[in-house]
Amino acid sequence: MRLREIAAAVRGEVKGNGEIEIRGVGQIENAQPGELTFLNNPKYRRYVGTTRAAAIIVSDPKVLGEDQSGILSPTPYLTFAMALGLFHRPLTIVGGVHPTAVVSHSAKIGEGVSIGPYVVVGDGALIGRGVTIRSHCVVEEEAEIGAESYLHSHCVVRERCRIGERVVLQNRVVIGGDGFGFANRPDGSWQKIPQTGIVVIEDDVEIGAGTTIDRATIGETRVGSGSKFDNLVHIGHGSSIGRDTLLCAQVGLAGSTHLGNRVILGGQVGVAGHLTVGDGVMATAQAGIPSSIEPGKAISGSPAIDHRAWLKFCAIFDQIADWPKEIRRLREGLSRLEAFQTRIEEKEQEESR
Repeated sequence: MRLREIAAAVRGEVKGNGEIEIRGVGQIENAQPGELTFLNNPKYRRYVGTTRAAAIIVSDPKVLGEDQSGILSPTPYLTFAMALGLFHRPLTIVGGVHPTAVVSHSAKIGEGVSIGPYVVVGDGALIGRGVTIRSHCVVEEEAEIGAESYLHSHCVVRERCRIGERVVLQNRVVIGGDGFGFANRPDGSWQKIPQTGIVVIEDDVEIGAGTTIDRATIGETRVGSGSKFDNLVHIGHGSSIGRDTLLCAQVGLAGSTHLGNRVILGGQVGVAGHLTVGDGVMATAQAGIPSSIEPGKAISGSPAIDHRAWLKFCAIFDQIADWPKEIRRLREGLSRLEAFQTRIEEKEQEESR
């Protein structure tokens, strides 16, 4: 594919030779001749002069040398992602139901559906047009899977839960497991609370491998359209997540947590239950969120505080080990001053006699 053809497909502008043949994509530090790469992070700018790539996606044309070609884009990373899709050819999945699959006669299966080996589809389930369900998945009774969604191997969608259109579930995702609900009896033992609700996943959501989203005790747990989850995320029962929210690896939300739109939670962020995190909040990795957060805040630490304040605290951490020595030195100095002051006062008293 020629560079000008790629530029047209990703809505970029060619700089240099648009007739260069591009055979693939690569990272700027180790790209090979004939490959397309990108520059998004300034710390990689040092590789521009040494990369072997045939062309570079950049936002500033001045970055490129006189003999270098590229694609100009205000968002190089996004443009690179689009270009990557031009060279990536997904596996072709043959439609139809594999002979080893067990599909209820009362399930409704749309056109162009692919159901792989050892899949189980329960009574009254609804599988929309063009859905792909890979091996060993389970879609339980009255669950719904929207058109063009893709379930990788070993996923489970529990009874009555609803999955929207173009949703991707990576391997071993569990949608609609029971929420963690128990009532304490007088004797100290625990009474299980029936989890009667469901999970609703809206359109264009992608959920990473090993993620679990619990059904609500009453009502629903909901994930808004366009949201993306990394691997090993846990969503507690009765929670709601807004549109286009990103949850990185090992994020955990306790029950009845409500996240707004376009929230970003870094890896291993933990959120206490029964609180609200407003639109646009960003929490850095391993933040612990014990209370509600106003929209637009950037927070860090555990318990989480304003990110700028947290950076100031971090700046003094290395000095803390020296504080006891410094305090002893100050105390000794103060003792000497007090002793000196005492001698002066005693001398003045003698002179006054």
